[in-house]
Amino acid sequence: MTDAAEGHGAFTVLIVEDDNAVKSLIATALKVQGYRLLEAGTGGAALLEATTKNPDVIILDLGLPDADGIDLIRQVRTWSHTPIIVVSARTEDADKVAALDAGADDYLIKPFSVEELLARLRVATRRLAADSGTDRDGPVYENGDLRIDYAARTVTLAGEEVHLTPIEYKLLALLARNTGKVLTHNAILKEVWGNALASDLPSLRVFMATLRKKIERDPAHPAYLQTHVGIGYRMLRK
Repeated sequence: MTDAAEGHGAFTVLIVEDDNAVKSLIATALKVQGYRLLEAGTGGAALLEATTKNPDVIILDLGLPDADGIDLIRQVRTWSHTPIIVVSARTEDADKVAALDAGADDYLIKPFSVEELLARLRVATRRLAADSGTDRDGPVYENGDLRIDYAARTVTLAGEEVHLTPIEYKLLALLARNTGKVLTHNAILKEVWGNALASDLPSLRVFMATLRKKIERDPAHPAYLQTHVGIGYRMLRK
């Protein structure tokens, strides 16, 4: 583990990548930002590091020599909620959905810019900081001007009550409880509708559109509800 510089030193990142050039690029960028680092080049080594060193965030390549990264995500999710950012050359939406459904928090396609990777990492660490010392499922959620009182099932924006339908409220509460995490269409449908039927996807899109109109000051440029085309949605941390 490297000594941390000032800044992000409170966070330890496990880089799981078998391409030494890519691993070195990521490691160098993170060191400059002050993150503490752990490294692994195989699935077996990654599991050992994750279980014994308890990293704050995992950056994971899917194409490992001894394991499929999606299987690794599933294994980690049996005992940990550590944010997982996938960095992969797999570009198909089906691969992204599979990784996110398995429990990944974000998905970045190779080749990627260092700036974009750092931005995704900041999202993950902000989520960790926001959750630290708090009950994520506590009675009140606050994010910028948005406030959700789970006990009263009420939503306010800048102090003004927002009237939501039951499904709109369920959608908003689900995304809020997973702030910073990309939730796939399938994951949302299972939680809100109780199934993941493709026939329900148009309904999800309609409800998300109406929800966005109610809580976004400019629905065309959303500040809270981010769309990942073909994948799902994410609540942004303000």
